[in-house]
Amino acid sequence: MKIEAIDVHWVRVPLAFVWRTSYADQHVTDTILVRMEGGGHQAWGESCPVYIPAYSAEHTLATFHTLREHMAPRLIGQDLDRPQDLLDRLAFIKGNEFARAALDIAWWALEARCRGLPLHRVLGGSADRVAVGADFGIQDSLDLLMAKIQGALDAGFPRIKLKFRPGWDLFMVEAVRATFPRATFHVDCNAAYSPADTDLFRALDRYGLAMIEQPLADDGMSLVNHAELQQRIGTPICLDESIQSPAHAEAAIRLKSCRVVNIKMARVGGLTASRQIQARCAQDGIPCWVGGMLETAVGAAICAELATLPNFTYPADVFPSSYFYENDLGKPEIVLSGPGEIATSTVPGIAQEP
Repeated sequence: MKIEAIDVHWVRVPLAFVWRTSYADQHVTDTILVRMEGGGHQAWGESCPVYIPAYSAEHTLATFHTLREHMAPRLIGQDLDRPQDLLDRLAFIKGNEFARAALDIAWWALEARCRGLPLHRVLGGSADRVAVGADFGIQDSLDLLMAKIQGALDAGFPRIKLKFRPGWDLFMVEAVRATFPRATFHVDCNAAYSPADTDLFRALDRYGLAMIEQPLADDGMSLVNHAELQQRIGTPICLDESIQSPAHAEAAIRLKSCRVVNIKMARVGGLTASRQIQARCAQDGIPCWVGGMLETAVGAAICAELATLPNFTYPADVFPSSYFYENDLGKPEIVLSGPGEIATSTVPGIAQEP
């Protein structure tokens, strides 16, 4: 398949509410959308690096520049019959996985269009729907949080994720577990803690959490520090920010740094890398789940397609459009197809476009 054209768009979409995590209070989503043409078809991909280089060293402006100036020109006019053909032409660039992902994801969506198959079928999945969970950021009060959790459970969401940061941590989990003793919860620390907080994470063992997501900083010692913490606590550690590529996943497995892996397709370099990581984790019995970066309906639909692959056994971070956006840029918008479920594509590629 010869790549005939690539359009790169940087867009900013207002959020329906302020999304509060240990990184910042977020009012908008900055995201990168890529349209790729080839083989008589066109398709869209999305990669959603945050505006501030806090979640990772990458950020929206740098990703947009790298795509426009260094990556996309290397692909125009080239025959790319396999995803590895695309990755080989970009291999001279170090890191920049969000930028790499934007093109890799668009290639897979275009390949699915050319083959006349839903994207999940081309990726190797088969499910017509995937389970999804509910997420709640830092709230103004415990009462407000309890009301939102109750609403999510009433709506049939199979698990709840709670943002966890200094000042909104152990007392919050204690209150939630006391109110909802049998519900499935996990906490997401967004790398806000250090090994000095080991006693805090030991205290969480008593609450029966499904996992603790990215408790420690993502730095040069991240995989070693997480391995040591996992030895000292009973609750499974899930790595997010520390898994930036298949190589990072391999190192985490060898070091026993975690017992669960969150795969965000943009963070790890695209759908090709996501498939490799989930397959490698399966070899060692490490379950995975699909994370999200507040993508529009375009990226969210692609995340749902990825979540059909084997070894994605925990409900995904894919949300109805109305949760984060009053007017999602991607159409048709994402809606629940049943309690805690989102349907996968029934058309070639995905149905969503900006």
